[in-house]
Amino acid sequence: MKKTVFKGAATALITPFDENGINYEQFGKLIDWQIESGINGLVVCGTTGEASTMTDDEHREAIAFTVKRSAGRVPVIAGTGSNDTAYCLDLIKCAEEAGADAALTVTPYYNKATQRGLVEMFTKLADDSKIPIILYNIPSRTGVNIEPETIKILAEHENIVGIKEAGGNLSKIVETMSYVHGKLDLYSGNDDQIVPLLALGGQGVISVISNLLPAETAALCDKFFAGDVEGAAKMQYQYHALIDALFSEVNPIPVKAAMAAMGFCENRLRLPLTTMDKEKEKKLLAIMRTHGLNV
Repeated sequence: MKKTVFKGAATALITPFDENGINYEQFGKLIDWQIESGINGLVVCGTTGEASTMTDDEHREAIAFTVKRSAGRVPVIAGTGSNDTAYCLDLIKCAEEAGADAALTVTPYYNKATQRGLVEMFTKLADDSKIPIILYNIPSRTGVNIEPETIKILAEHENIVGIKEAGGNLSKIVETMSYVHGKLDLYSGNDDQIVPLLALGGQGVISVISNLLPAETAALCDKFFAGDVEGAAKMQYQYHALIDALFSEVNPIPVKAAMAAMGFCENRLRLPLTTMDKEKEKKLLAIMRTHGLNV
């Protein structure tokens, strides 16, 4: 029986930057606040964490810092994806040594691998990893979808335990779950589809909005798991406009602006990412205020 890495809401953490690199004082306060607010897990160095513009040293240090700061209070999933399988495996080894609970591994980007290539790559990673692998499917960024039949094959591997599904195609996800339900944990990778994927047997969400609202995002999942599907659905509706605003520009541009307004970081990104359009930012902050956020 495969072990579930986490159930509920895990935050895809932003990474606070300053002129010197990662601001670990701010990062530590963010991690503590997330855990104290009741979040169920933390993902470091993912898309939202701007891993794509980090140096190799920063990537490794951020993983180690998050594990140490979390101190076993919640599971930590390390973003280890790459279009270079050997480098991806090296990052997984780094996450292992740091004490991470799992590795989140994105579909290789730019290479546009075949489905056979995906099977061979993920199998290689799972064979050589001592920590569980969570697949990350986000074809809008990588150019390649992990097809349901491919996930069916990968689900047979004892060390591939879950998938963060951000493809957005519910029909494809239904097909996938018809093959792998009970063999692979499903996590929503889209905040606007948390309840639909929970209804398909999902174990939770790897979330962007939970940077702002960790307690509320965890509560949405808790309501669903407690049988209050209507209550969970109402929360999904309640946050629809805020989720839209958080994705009105490419992630993590809006969430960085939001977290800066809340005092958790500077509104600093690295090129080619730029700060948020001022009119869109104004709308985002206005919506945040309607949810009682002090900005």
